[in-house]
Amino acid sequence: MKLQLDGKVYPIEIQRKRKNKNTYIRVKKDMTIQVTTNNFTTDKMITKLIEDNTEKIRKMLNHQVTKNENNTGFFYLGKKYDIIYVEYCDISLGENKVFLNKNLDLDKWYKKQAKIIFKDHLDQIYHRFSRRIPYPDLRIRKMTTRWGVCNVKTKTITLNLELMKRDLKYLDYVIVHELSHLIHANHSTKFWSLVEENMPDYKKYRKEMKDF
Repeated sequence: MKLQLDGKVYPIEIQRKRKNKNTYIRVKKDMTIQVTTNNFTTDKMITKLIEDNTEKIRKMLNHQVTKNENNTGFFYLGKKYDIIYVEYCDISLGENKVFLNKNLDLDKWYKKQAKIIFKDHLDQIYHRFSRRIPYPDLRIRKMTTRWGVCNVKTKTITLNLELMKRDLKYLDYVIVHELSHLIHANHSTKFWSLVEENMPDYKKYRKEMKDF
């Protein structure tokens, strides 16, 4: 099954799961339209669903294009660099280019920078945070679905290594978000009020991060 839209053809992948009560449409990274439904949904019903949601799917496709563009290439602290592969060094940042050795473990390099930058920003935000909270342990790891995690019991916050690719204002938002969980271990109205208390523009940053 395929969808022809705006002069392009997109494959449609159907996943039928017995326990699914509803039908969901999403666009995957490779621009495949994935329909998740139950065993009782016929192909004819899916075709109609696609036709009825063409505009919604168009927006989803455009959004995925933006996400792919924002994750292709070399990014460092919000800036994209053209890659030039070299053998004489591991990595060197120029004005608009990065000179990169193909054998360099980039995640290891990012983590080395993150240990300094993340700790520095955590310290700054912690000291000006509006509530008294215990100083958390900091962990850094690469995550695919979350920008940050707070373990309230161990007073540990984990920050996504991918934040090294983004503007530092997004790192600051995630830190504020996770520190706020040390007061409210949920996403209640009180929680979001505390986030706003420490970062008035958080809604703007949160919306922008959906493009990553």
